Amino acid sequence: MDLVESQLADDLRATDVLVDSASRYLYEAGGKRVRPMLAILTAQLGDGNTQRVIEAAKAVELTHLGSLYHDDVMDAADVRRGVPSAHSVWGNNVAILTGDLLFSRSSQLMAKHGVRAIRLQADTFERLVLGQLHETVGPREGEDPIEFYLQVLADKTGSLIAAAAESGIIFSNAPEEYEDPLRIFGEKVGVAFQLLDDVIDLSGDAEETGKVPGIDLRAGVPTMPMLLLRAETDEASRALVARIDAGVVQVAAGVDPAILDDDITALREHAATQRTRELAHEWADGAIAALAPLPRGPVREALRRFAEAVSDRSQ
Repeated sequence: MDLVESQLADDLRATDVLVDSASRYLYEAGGKRVRPMLAILTAQLGDGNTQRVIEAAKAVELTHLGSLYHDDVMDAADVRRGVPSAHSVWGNNVAILTGDLLFSRSSQLMAKHGVRAIRLQADTFERLVLGQLHETVGPREGEDPIEFYLQVLADKTGSLIAAAAESGIIFSNAPEEYEDPLRIFGEKVGVAFQLLDDVIDLSGDAEETGKVPGIDLRAGVPTMPMLLLRAETDEASRALVARIDAGVVQVAAGVDPAILDDDITALREHAATQRTRELAHEWADGAIAALAPLPRGPVREALRRFAEAVSDRSQ
């Protein structure tokens, strides 16, 4: 991880002052580096931390960073990782182009390692875009909104975590039969991760989460607690949905977002949010089950503990 960190810092430097500042901005704001960690971990089933593995780990992290610049523009997010979002600092155009630049650098890293690496990068990027596109347009008539949302999470979040776990196998020359189990593991743990993010979005502790409480809800962005709340038929739940919908419309019109504070608290305490936690545990359990073909040992145990930690983040 020290190698990944130091090399990422070098990869993000540029002679152009604006490019240098913008491209390093969210990297220097922090982050858990979950994706490179998974690539390095799964590589222990093969030749270990070769330079190919390090470069694949950097590529998935650069792809993730690039997606954050774009996501914040599309969601009109004001804060990311506890600092003002990039588009708040430089505007939408610079933020979008910086994300594009990071995607190109990620592709350059992968292109050094042949068609298999390029295919993995291209397929993953396609799913990231499709996930964002589907989230933007929403489900079509007749589609189940909850199943639709789970697929969006699998594409937007799960696909890149899956690529990270899979790349550790591919680039360390580990046995090929481990690729599919780790792809499934990564996708399922990614969905669990995002479901817990939906719960954390309702947290009242902005200092801990690095986000304004309820930022997705205030912006009208679909989340699992809200989707489950809409599926409820009791009078209190329907009334809460109506208040939140009306508040979102008012916020979009320029009213102080604080008008939704009480409703965010009500949703946080609603059974729909508890059901979201349970769903996250179910997806994490599915991720752990996918590890069965891997040999028993420290790698499999670490992956199991990681999946458990993901689903316990909001406790």
